[in-house]
Amino acid sequence: MSSPSNVRADFVWGVSTASYQIEGAVQEDGRGPSIWDRYCRQIGRIANGDSGDIACDHYHRYAEDIDQMRTLGISAYRFSVAWPRVLPTGRGAVNVTGLAFYDRLIDALLSAKIEPWLCLYHWDLPQALDDRGGWISRDCALWFADYVAVVARHFGDRVQRFATFNEPSVFTLLGYALGSHAPGIADRTAHLRAIHHVNLGHGAGVDVLRSLVPAASIGAIHNYQPCHPSPDTPQNAAAAQRLDAYWNRAFPDPQLLAFYPPSIAEAIEPYQQAGDMAAICRQVDWFGLNHYAPIYCKADPGALLGFSFADAPAHLGRTGIGWPICPDAFRETLLAISGHYRLPIYVLENGYGGPEHADANGQVEDIARIDYLNGYTQAMKEAIGVGADVRGYFVWSLLDNFEWAEGYAQRFGLIHVDYESQRRTPKASAGWYAQLIAASRQALASG
Repeated sequence: MSSPSNVRADFVWGVSTASYQIEGAVQEDGRGPSIWDRYCRQIGRIANGDSGDIACDHYHRYAEDIDQMRTLGISAYRFSVAWPRVLPTGRGAVNVTGLAFYDRLIDALLSAKIEPWLCLYHWDLPQALDDRGGWISRDCALWFADYVAVVARHFGDRVQRFATFNEPSVFTLLGYALGSHAPGIADRTAHLRAIHHVNLGHGAGVDVLRSLVPAASIGAIHNYQPCHPSPDTPQNAAAAQRLDAYWNRAFPDPQLLAFYPPSIAEAIEPYQQAGDMAAICRQVDWFGLNHYAPIYCKADPGALLGFSFADAPAHLGRTGIGWPICPDAFRETLLAISGHYRLPIYVLENGYGGPEHADANGQVEDIARIDYLNGYTQAMKEAIGVGADVRGYFVWSLLDNFEWAEGYAQRFGLIHVDYESQRRTPKASAGWYAQLIAASRQALASG
């Protein structure tokens, strides 16, 4: 187990999930369809033809899942609200039954002494808004602000931690440029417009939260990983710089520094209006980081953005899903973000995914996940030891769940889910994480 030292007395240990990946109940209690509901119906989009229709049935089993969190000893739970559950057509009439589900969830979390961290957008845009242009339309930033107001007014008396977006560069790149995630568009102009409009939505959302929940602690959640050429040639190095601009900096740079990365600024300029950058760059309280692995790419003149993904060096280990294992990259990323953006960092996703099967007793001895988490939490503590301002760590994920285009073939959970019976069984990694949290607190108490 990694050393429990080097963390602050108020360090937050948590777990994360997302609405479409766990809730299920997609046609219950007035929820409207999302872009992922439609995308999953398209043949060949999702492995095995899977969908989030049932997922982990968290909508009905949230109390059981909170019991699992309590056993882990976590102090915070990051979840997302499903926009189409609250506003079935994205705008207009509020679905009070949908709000009531999150009332039950939040109240139960507070009763369990687990702080709710509410992410406003984890990719499930209402289909009705996509039909009107979605993030390709500038109006979507205003639709998002109206949705944020509904959530803030209703939950702001009990929730203080809000994130505007989860991984905006991922859902814009994969959803609007590469076409491999919902809504399945592969168009450079659509991608550039979506980047700018999501940034406008972030700024508008922050303003709404500041107005309606004055004591709120607000951030956005960015994936951030070193981008490397493979092999290292001048052409591939230039491709890696382009990928870095789209993958790492297209959102935190304008949101926190008031400019787009130079390599993409000219391309986005046609979609900007006077005053946009001031509207995007709003004061936030923390930087949410999702990090799993470095990314390797190569120049590809035939690709929409001039690059394609490449294999990592053979000497790096791989997770079951095939992502390289490199704790050093995590440590260096934490230090780079801390120095560049000058905000407290909360690691809101980090974890190990791969195909897994329970044994005859329903147990999963996921030693590879334990080794991964041990290495990455140790790297985090090393970064803290030399100055990175890291104030929390959340494992992705509490539960095995719907893993987007991978369907249910890949599992990231600390808790194994039998999707037929919906039985939850803690894996060996759940015990490891509980021990890490307990040891950290004991070390602080005795220090």
